[in-house]
Amino acid sequence: MNEVADALLARVRAARAGLAAAVSAGDAYEVAVAEDELDDAVRLARRHGLDVEATGVDEG
Repeated sequence: MNEVADALLARVRAARAGLAAAVSAGDAYEVAVAEDELDDAVRLARRHGLDVEATGVDEG
């Protein structure tokens, strides 16, 4: 896997972790921001041909 793919998948993982933290905190604004970040990260990963489900980086 190349550096770009690694970075994109790391972004998806970080976005999922951020979303989980926002949900745990019960912060509706942070949940909305985190959902947007996750959507963007998954969209970019898929645009680069990465299958986030097959790599264990499912969008949740």
